[in-house]
Amino acid sequence: MKAALVKEAGATPVYADFTDPAASEGVVRVAVVASALSHVTRSRASGKHYSSSARLPLVPGVDGTGVLEDGTRVYFALPEAPFGGMAEYCIVRKTQCIPLPAALDDVTAAAIAIPGMSSWAALTERAKLVKGETVLINGATGVSGRLAVQVARYLGAGKVIATGRNADTLQSLRALGADVTISLAQDTATLESEFQQQFKEGVGVVLDYLWGQSAELLLVAAAKASPETVPLRFVEIGAMSAGTITLPGAVLRSSAIELMGSGFGSIPKPRILGSIEQLLNATVPGGFKIATNPVPLSQVEDHWANENQERTVFTTEFQA
Repeated sequence: MKAALVKEAGATPVYADFTDPAASEGVVRVAVVASALSHVTRSRASGKHYSSSARLPLVPGVDGTGVLEDGTRVYFALPEAPFGGMAEYCIVRKTQCIPLPAALDDVTAAAIAIPGMSSWAALTERAKLVKGETVLINGATGVSGRLAVQVARYLGAGKVIATGRNADTLQSLRALGADVTISLAQDTATLESEFQQQFKEGVGVVLDYLWGQSAELLLVAAAKASPETVPLRFVEIGAMSAGTITLPGAVLRSSAIELMGSGFGSIPKPRILGSIEQLLNATVPGGFKIATNPVPLSQVEDHWANENQERTVFTTEFQA
């Protein structure tokens, strides 16, 4: 079969022939239609991710959409190494395949699953969002953050606050459901003042995609301005700004902040897959929007480094 192939750790995949995978007990063979290029996929392919396989060569792609041998259209997650999703075929545990709604196309499903799951799981599994609560999304101008605005509104948030640096993208979030937008490009004093004003009015959940300085400012502002003894669930999802923060102990002692993370390890795999299934079933009814850039898998070398607001999705010639 044809596949994107990583021959050396850190190397750009090449389009080449690779062993055709075979199904076995509990593992099904999927004819792949689409597989999205994500940060996790790149990280695992480079060998830098904690879940990376040391076995080379390998096919990248942590998930995708395709068709089972009985004709069922599915979304699949975590194919069996070394067979990733960026190939004509892969093999996946049957329990990690989710039937696709008829109205949801393969490219959108492949693109939206992981970034959309990040907020869906954080809100339902970790924060336990209560309808009517205010949700603040830190880092809402990225692909995952834009979806988080839409997901929070769909799941019943009464008010959505979005932060980010890109002024144009930040403004566009109002059409997706954001009630308030806050620019992270402001000076520290002004930014902390804006944060405190929002916390005074009441924030139930913070979804943080950035970590770093903006997360520090949010936590300090929340401790200073949130109503006394009212819990604030601060959910750390990503670290696009920095991997660490400096947090005074008094922030936690003097407030009802509940600091937690969301992702594999904090949520059992079956429940993460359940969150993806719920997200996929809600994508069309909820009108969730994600910009995609479908690219033939044969062009993987030219598009592997793509970094923009459009989600690059590699497609095969197979048609469901």
